[in-house]
Amino acid sequence: LGSALKWSSEPASILQISLAVGLAVGTLVQCFGHISGAHLNPAVTVAFLVGSQISILRTVFYVIAQSAGAITGAAILYGVAPPHVRGDLAINTLNLNSTPGQGVAVELILTFQLVLCIFASTDRRRNDGVGSPSLS
Repeated sequence: LGSALKWSSEPASILQISLAVGLAVGTLVQCFGHISGAHLNPAVTVAFLVGSQISILRTVFYVIAQSAGAITGAAILYGVAPPHVRGDLAINTLNLNSTPGQGVAVELILTFQLVLCIFASTDRRRNDGVGSPSLS
């Protein structure tokens, strides 16, 4: 998606960022869900460990792989991004009216929501036609 768009001097809108991330995550889950359970986020992996869905050894290897993938992806993005956009590229910051405590609280709530959605959509005991877990 990013390679098809022109680089503008203005930052991307929230809608553009949301659609790009959603499309990327949905595609990765659809491609790799049957192989590894599509553990793309260490918080999800740790939640699956706490929920007794995966072993400690698998959790360690998944978190190492996720971290290595994140570092590699960031290096590739840094390498292909034009120099004038590299400075603050993909850096999340708090709003000036927010405190670090509020940022942590929002992150915890949103991570809980993500994990809850993943647990609900991948529960083998559900038989109500949950649809596609990659879209949830």
